[in-house]
Amino acid sequence: MPTAQLARAAFLRGTIAILPLSLAVAPWGLLAGSMAIEANLTPLEGQGLSAIVFAGAAQLVAIGMIKGGANLFSILLTTLLLTSQHLLYGLSMRPLIADLPLRWRMGLGFLLTDEFFALTSQYDKAQFNRWYALGIGLTFYVAWNLFTFAGIVLGRNIPHLDQVGLDFSIVATFVALIAPVVRNLPTVVCVAVSLFCSVLFSYWHWETALVAAGLLGMSAGFICQKFTGARA
Repeated sequence: MPTAQLARAAFLRGTIAILPLSLAVAPWGLLAGSMAIEANLTPLEGQGLSAIVFAGAAQLVAIGMIKGGANLFSILLTTLLLTSQHLLYGLSMRPLIADLPLRWRMGLGFLLTDEFFALTSQYDKAQFNRWYALGIGLTFYVAWNLFTFAGIVLGRNIPHLDQVGLDFSIVATFVALIAPVVRNLPTVVCVAVSLFCSVLFSYWHWETALVAAGLLGMSAGFICQKFTGARA
C-alpha cells in the first residue's frame, strides 16, 4: 500500500479510536463555552481559550476564577498546577517522538491531553504511528472546539446555562477516576483532607483554594503514609 494511503488509514484509525471520548467531552465543552459568556468574555475570547489553552479542567477553573474576580497570578498558578501532569506525559512520550521532525514534535505536543496520552502511551517506539496519534489529537481538538462553540451560542441565547447541571458530568468523571485508586488509609486521608479544605477555603473565598487544598491533602496523605507504613 502506498505511503499516503497508509497515513490516511492510520489517521482514520486514530479518529475512530477517539470518537467515544470526543462525544463524552460534550458537556465539558458546552459548559466551557457557556461559562465564558457568563464570565463576560466575548465569544472570540471564549473560543480562543479552547483554541489556545485546550485544557478542559484548567479552562473551567480559570473561567470560574475570572468570573469570581481572581487576580492574574492566582489564575496562572492554578492553571499551571492543574496541568502539571502534562510535563510527565511529555517526558513519557519523548522516546516515541524524539526522532520526528520539529513540526511533528510541536504539533503532537500541543495536542497532548489525558485522552491522547491514554490512547498512545500503550505503544513502544516501534509500534508508534505519528498519523494515528495525529488522528487522535486533531479529532479531539476539533470536537472540543465545536462543543465550546455550541456552548457559546447556547450561552448567549439561554441565560444561566451553567446552572442546569452540566457541571455534574465533571464531578462524575473525576469521581470515576479517583474511586478506583482509593484503596488504603493514606489515599483516603489525602482525598478527605483535600475535599474538606477545598470546601472550607472556597467558603472563605480564597483565590488559591483549589491549589492550597490539593497541597494540604497530599501533605496529609504523605504524613499518614509515614506513620502507618502503608503504601499510597
